[in-house]
Amino acid sequence: MGKLLKTYLMPHPPIMVHEVGRGEEGKIISTVNSAGKVAEEIGKLRPDVIIILVPPHGPSFYDAMSINTGEYIKGNLGRFGAYNLRYDYKIDSDIVSKIIEKSAENHIPTASVDEDTPKRYRIPYELDHGSMVPLYFVNQKYRNYKLVHVTYGLLSNEELYEFGRIVREAVEECGENAVYIASGDLSHRLTHDAPAGFSPRGHEFDEKIVEYLRQMDVDAIMNMDADLTESAGECGYRSIITAMGTLDGYDVKSYVYSYEGPFGVGYCIAGFDMLNRDDKNRKVDDYFKLKKERVRKIREKEDEYVSLARQSLEHYIREGKVMDIPDSLPPEMTRNRSGVFVSLKKNGQLRGCIGTIEGVRSNIAEEIIRNAISAGTQDPRFYPVEEEELDQIIYSVDILKKSMPVRSKDELDVKKYGIIVRCGRRSGLLLPNIEGVDTVDDQISIALQKGRIDEEENYSMEKFEVTRHR
Repeated sequence: MGKLLKTYLMPHPPIMVHEVGRGEEGKIISTVNSAGKVAEEIGKLRPDVIIILVPPHGPSFYDAMSINTGEYIKGNLGRFGAYNLRYDYKIDSDIVSKIIEKSAENHIPTASVDEDTPKRYRIPYELDHGSMVPLYFVNQKYRNYKLVHVTYGLLSNEELYEFGRIVREAVEECGENAVYIASGDLSHRLTHDAPAGFSPRGHEFDEKIVEYLRQMDVDAIMNMDADLTESAGECGYRSIITAMGTLDGYDVKSYVYSYEGPFGVGYCIAGFDMLNRDDKNRKVDDYFKLKKERVRKIREKEDEYVSLARQSLEHYIREGKVMDIPDSLPPEMTRNRSGVFVSLKKNGQLRGCIGTIEGVRSNIAEEIIRNAISAGTQDPRFYPVEEEELDQIIYSVDILKKSMPVRSKDELDVKKYGIIVRCGRRSGLLLPNIEGVDTVDDQISIALQKGRIDEEENYSMEKFEVTRHR
């Protein structure tokens, strides 16, 4: 029987690598030293395979766990100036096959990525810095291992946790010893010159999750506020959840080796030792039950606007036709006309959003019915919603009020007003109070992008308020 020897959380800033940093790595010396400590531990553990999970830094399957299934995988750090650092690994096909098999049994979506994938989907088949930076340190102490390489998708916390558990069981069933590395950085918004800009919530996120890791408070990690993780601009939260899943059902000793964020990005290195099996720590089933309960409570609180949007999309997907307007709706929905936007979210992530600036249907109810269908089936950013997703979709409906011209951006407020930008026949709209849109400049920039309008063009602006139904 194989064994998962240890689980780690490691960051992946290329500047950690001496050949890239060229001395600048000294500014994160605690992180560099901790990575060296992890490498020494792995050298002593001598695993047969290292399983590394990374964030999607480029094109990927956002709705599945992407698993490299080729015989070998390569990469280099040439884009960061270290052309001599090349990586070439043999994939552990036995563990890969077992992970895919067990994921299917547990309804966790996976996508196989091999040498032919770039031709079909323009998704690269190569290592990126998310894996190469942690492995750079490992290779200084130990090289005799095969690799399993996974890129996470934007699945629910519960599915990510379950995937981690599946990885551990696959290792055990394949009879090999393994180390699991969850690669990811914490907030990218710690300072005003940070890569993703500044958010005061960046520090809040980092402080909380580092403390949760110290205390091994898995429940707190799983239930972190979605607005907080979104505002933090992190790429490691989902990696951490999979790491917690690898430990499901065990007493665990956690170690936070270091945390720092001098470049505006939080870097944390932590390790987790599994001690004794303990059924009271087997939580995966509980997490799925809690998720269903959360959705049930949201459904109970739906008003007529949100309920109509949900019923419309569900009816269309299940029956293949547009529903009739219910007789029980209040008069303001059947007598009035207005622009309406319907937004769909799944696992805290946008799943579709379509709307009309002004009313184009006979009334608000019909506007909601049609726009809900469009949001679920015609948003070009997403593939159409499928029937098995319907129980996971959360809806919101925005009823737009009359727009007003804007002469200066000083008249705008991202929380209160949405904006419309116009240039000739082109226009772009952004709703108010959107997660991750913290400044007026951000709001204008995104609206211009939506309208395919250049910032240098002569465009006009309007603002509007909404009544938001959730």
